[in-house]
Amino acid sequence: MTHDLRVAWAVRHCKRQAVRHKWQMAEANIPTTRDECMALDRNDPLAPAREAFALPKGVIYLDGHSLGPATHAALARVEKAAREEWAGGLIRSWNDAGWIDLPRTVGAKLARLAGAKPEEVIVCDSVSVNLFKLASAALPLARSRTIVVEESEFPTDQYVAEGIAAGGTEKLLRVGEDGGPEAMDGGVLIKSVVNYRTGRVADVRTHEQRAAASGGLIVWDLSHATGVIDLKLGADGARLATGCTYKFVNGGPGAPAFVYVREDLASKLSSPIAGWFGHAEPFAFASGYAPKEGVARFAAGTPGVLSLSALDAAMDVFAGVETSALQRKARQLGDLIVARTAAMGLESISPGVGKLRGGHVSVRHDEGYAVVQALIARGIIPDFRAPDAMRFGVSPLIVRHVDVWDAMDQLADVLATRAWDKPEFRRRAAVT
Repeated sequence: MTHDLRVAWAVRHCKRQAVRHKWQMAEANIPTTRDECMALDRNDPLAPAREAFALPKGVIYLDGHSLGPATHAALARVEKAAREEWAGGLIRSWNDAGWIDLPRTVGAKLARLAGAKPEEVIVCDSVSVNLFKLASAALPLARSRTIVVEESEFPTDQYVAEGIAAGGTEKLLRVGEDGGPEAMDGGVLIKSVVNYRTGRVADVRTHEQRAAASGGLIVWDLSHATGVIDLKLGADGARLATGCTYKFVNGGPGAPAFVYVREDLASKLSSPIAGWFGHAEPFAFASGYAPKEGVARFAAGTPGVLSLSALDAAMDVFAGVETSALQRKARQLGDLIVARTAAMGLESISPGVGKLRGGHVSVRHDEGYAVVQALIARGIIPDFRAPDAMRFGVSPLIVRHVDVWDAMDQLADVLATRAWDKPEFRRRAAVT
């Protein structure tokens, strides 16, 4: 079969698939035309928030689950923090500009997104460091000194578990996808609320109940959940969690992570990293360590003030926005992606049911990396996760229904015409 014939067959196949799935979309209340998408966008209560972002023209950004875009406020705040507070105020700005308070005040803003009390969240360090601190601190309280992690977890989470077990006194147990809560048996489980590949949402309440009954604890990774899922850590009984702020929270590249510890548990835990900023009186310069009260004891290193300043300003876009509205729109947009990609014959590894899915949809393609590069060349930016997953993120504050529709049109064309089949699209970059 010649190239032209292959292309013609592929186009006809896609058209047949589209017709078959159109009625299914209508039955599920999913828009079936671009006009319907535009109507939904006109009535979207979150639409005004889009103006707060410095989005480049001609780009449809579907990668907010990896790196959120910049807000105008965050850019202005970094400029102020650098030129006025750092350059002008110098070291005085720790007091005069309130640098010293940023981990606590920004943590209080994040607490609302997480469904926690303001005093239960502190901004500090990275997710990896915080996972280590929390899991290590939890082990003495667990019935079993077993650290459990699922093989489907983000690799770094698995590496941290390996590192803890390498100490020799803890046992590492790796289990299959979603097998952690049943297998933990009184140990400490590291688990994501939203899986990084599939977007599947864990049942926090049910898993916490099972963990408590077995004498175990769960350290939740909120990295792909904060800012897009209607988290209710307190109501669901979560005791320990950490998450990043550079994805759906839009804090910027390398933005600091945060720690959540349920209020009644904090005094029972000891951080394995006794850092200066976790000391009760850091400027007493005492030789011995005395931890702060509450979650603040899990702070360690000096906070990155410029990153924290950007994050502080970025958080303002969430003021007055209900997390339930974020979740609802993300699921609507995700449903549209699931339906449109199914019409193209692509296999989704994300739940088809919206309530089981976070803020991204992953579909398989043998040449997924090249397909993503071809889309990027057209101004459509998703991302790729080896070996074959194309991830489409739907940050609800910036992504419109019409953006998803247009992106899916481009994806269909890239597949039908094999536009991805070029050497420059197959060549792997350092960051994929």
